[in-house]
Amino acid sequence: MIIVTGANGQLGRAITEKLLELVPAEQIGVSVRDPEKAQELQARGVRVRRGDFNDAASLDYAFEGASQVLIVSSNTRGDSAVSQHPAAIDAAKAVGADRILYTSHMGSNPSSPFPPMQNHAGTEEALRESGVVFTSLRNGFYASPTPMMMLSSALETGELTAPEDGPVAWTTRADLAEAAAIILTRESIDGPTPALTASEAVDAAGIAAIASELTGSRIQRVVVPDDEYRDGMVANDIPEPQADMLLGLFVASRQGDFSPADPTLARLLGREPTPLRDVLKQAISQAG
Repeated sequence: MIIVTGANGQLGRAITEKLLELVPAEQIGVSVRDPEKAQELQARGVRVRRGDFNDAASLDYAFEGASQVLIVSSNTRGDSAVSQHPAAIDAAKAVGADRILYTSHMGSNPSSPFPPMQNHAGTEEALRESGVVFTSLRNGFYASPTPMMMLSSALETGELTAPEDGPVAWTTRADLAEAAAIILTRESIDGPTPALTASEAVDAAGIAAIASELTGSRIQRVVVPDDEYRDGMVANDIPEPQADMLLGLFVASRQGDFSPADPTLARLLGREPTPLRDVLKQAISQAG
């Protein structure tokens, strides 16, 4: 049985839906904190059990009978994430899973200036130490909502203002979910995958150019110093830790941490991944 954690979240649910297209429902189980929210999956034949990363006994029950466990990374940051993911790894090992999969990131790095990448690196190390065959899905950066966050005020002011950045291989959640389902059912990859990304990397200036073309109004890319950007966020009531984390995203991108565009995702999907332009076109249309 394939077990997917976090199936009430966007990525976990999308992966589960793709799995339902590839294997019978009785071969799929989901581990969720609130089973009531997954009743629609249960009605379709998916096994639904409560599983909480903070409750080891619940994970043993949720993972029972698993041949593969896909751990969808927690949204929790810091020390909590560092403890939650290894707890899920231990539970998967305890039930005898043959393979553990984890939704990591292409920028996974213990010294990354963007803190979530440090958490991914720590989880990957725990996977190596587990002794269980594993796959670390090195997912590209989501094309939504980050680019639109950068564009939200730019669509009104005509200026995309942000620190110096670097190209990012923006990738859609739907494409990553489809790739995860394929790796679970058709093509195993041992260890960290190549970067699962779209076919091109685009920086903030590129985002501004695409948005200018789509809206018919010129949007200028304006680079501001890191400190000025951070101070502006804090002045707008963004907590300092969150402001530091968001600044770290730009620092990491200009180091090239999110830029390598790799053909692996296109090969797995059998088609070109969804380009950023399509994502921005839809988002701008909805915003208008």
